[in-house]
Amino acid sequence: MYVRDIMTTKVVTIPSSASVIRARRLMEEKKLKRLPVVDKGRLVGMVTARRLEQVALPEHPGSIWELSYGLGSIYRTRVRDVMQTNVVTARPDMTVEEAVALAQSKKVGALVVVNNGNKVVGIATTNDFFYRIVNKVLGVGERGCRIEVTGGGEGKAMEEIISVINRLGTEIITVLVVALPNRAKKDIVIHVNSNDVTELFAKLQAKGYKVNIRCR
Repeated sequence: MYVRDIMTTKVVTIPSSASVIRARRLMEEKKLKRLPVVDKGRLVGMVTARRLEQVALPEHPGSIWELSYGLGSIYRTRVRDVMQTNVVTARPDMTVEEAVALAQSKKVGALVVVNNGNKVVGIATTNDFFYRIVNKVLGVGERGCRIEVTGGGEGKAMEEIISVINRLGTEIITVLVVALPNRAKKDIVIHVNSNDVTELFAKLQAKGYKVNIRCR
């Protein structure tokens, strides 16, 4: 799976010449935490809600003059004055694994996706990774049963377990191999589209597997 498969393509951007007031209003309107800054079609920076809060008025101004000066200062401040210029970017053809590793190493919650011309073509956020990948892998919200087989994530065992499920005509929704720490063999977690797995449970136990089942 690649970044292009999970990124949001309708990206809200803002020019560097815009006021921070406009940036804040746009974030509130679109319910966003960040805005890529684009000039002449190219990415030049990023402005975040946290950064805008840092340039806001003091909570308790000392006088009406300080308040007036602060208001004027904010209205004169442009996005280019507060934006981050070292934006962490990704390419559409980058694998999801590479993108997640990059985001984690840079400690950012979003990657701006650009093409070879540095034009913004998408954005991939933490929510995109969770909703479009983790949820699918774990079958979040899907009906059926989750079958956990201890040590079933090894080659021959995995082949045998899946073969048993297929012979019963049970639809497999997702398959996840889990390598837990301090455990010699990998486990397998299979989400099937059935709420009656009595026969499957019996057959796997008969083959010597330790099976745990959770149905939804």
